[in-house]
Amino acid sequence: MIRFTTFNTPLGEMTGASFENQVCLLEFTDRVKMERQLKSLEKYYGKEKSYESDEVLEEMKSQLDQYFKGERKEFTLPLIYRGTPFEERVWTELLQVPYGTTRSYGEQAVRLGDIKAVRAVAGANSRNRIAIIIPCHRIIGKKGKLTGYAGGLDRKARLLEWEKN
Repeated sequence: MIRFTTFNTPLGEMTGASFENQVCLLEFTDRVKMERQLKSLEKYYGKEKSYESDEVLEEMKSQLDQYFKGERKEFTLPLIYRGTPFEERVWTELLQVPYGTTRSYGEQAVRLGDIKAVRAVAGANSRNRIAIIIPCHRIIGKKGKLTGYAGGLDRKARLLEWEKN
């Protein structure tokens, strides 16, 4: 069963979900292509849903609150993310990007062993279902240009500024 919760953050309403006591979704509720993200949850975890929160979702909200207050730089939540083997490698690599830093899509491709995979890395980032915790907002374009954030470039800029300060 997939459990869902919605809650407010300083950057807008978010939807979180868990499966078997692991976070499987954290997205801005108004995210572009949110329906696609929800369909992918059904594909990987089934269609049974509950709108009753659970312990891991409550801990997620608590840790996000700490993050937005500047009291937390690292999340310690159990995560479950399924996709293609390449997507899973990209998302795992995103977890290695330190708080307050950025990398380019090209740097991510190099870390994954294929400099030519820049567009594939960007595509996998766009399918990340666990925003902020799997920090795809820390990946930027060449020369520091902000590009590609499904939650909106304004939010990406604010998250990076948040972490910088």
